[in-house]
Amino acid sequence: MTVHFVGAGPGAADLITLRAATLLGKADVVLYPGTYIDAEVLSHCREDADRVDTQDLDLDRITAVMVQAHVGGRDVVRLTSGDPSLYSALHEQTRRLDAAGVPWDVTPGVPAYAAAAAIVGRELTVPLVAQSVVLTRTQARSTAMPERESLAAYAATGATLVLHLAITRTRTLMAELVAHYGEDCPVAVVSRASQPEELVLRGTVGTVADLVEDAGLRQAAVILVGPALASGDQRSDAESYLYSPERVARKERLR
Repeated sequence: MTVHFVGAGPGAADLITLRAATLLGKADVVLYPGTYIDAEVLSHCREDADRVDTQDLDLDRITAVMVQAHVGGRDVVRLTSGDPSLYSALHEQTRRLDAAGVPWDVTPGVPAYAAAAAIVGRELTVPLVAQSVVLTRTQARSTAMPERESLAAYAATGATLVLHLAITRTRTLMAELVAHYGEDCPVAVVSRASQPEELVLRGTVGTVADLVEDAGLRQAAVILVGPALASGDQRSDAESYLYSPERVARKERLR
């Protein structure tokens, strides 16, 4: 049988893919991160499926559940929050499954940063403002970051920053970013995007730490930073060349 790593999206039961829903409906065993996934996502599971909350399990115990299910001829879905390509421990788990001779595949999901951008109604790549998005995290009591991946190095590019797993260090991070983005640079914080407890905070590099601390946020939040998030009169009026009259006319001339 196969272990299916499935992106559960940001949390809402209707923001998973059709493929994900199908796999959940067929699975005999479903492992899910209870800290991040809304319980409604599990409504796609069969009523008789075994459901295993992994929030208090280490990787070896998680792997043992998947291997045992495989040996017993049972299909497994391993749900990850957002998309499996980001901070899902996919690398570690599949390495263990390979060693045990257990087949696996991956189904993508809606990433948390995309859900956050949708909720605040912003494109993260605005013409002549920001054309790159950096997905990163910071390190405190977690796995060390590679030395070459400093926050300052990314901030120096002026790209739109998406900070994962960083909400408890908001004040420290904003202090690092102010030299590159300025105190007035827009910041949006989205906690539990698409879930019933969803919370959106809008501020700036200079003010957002107070907002986060007042709200008492400790986990399951994404921080978006950059001028592409500007609203109202601050928004750029630059437009993409792809859809410009000049490009369309040029294309017509070349036909």
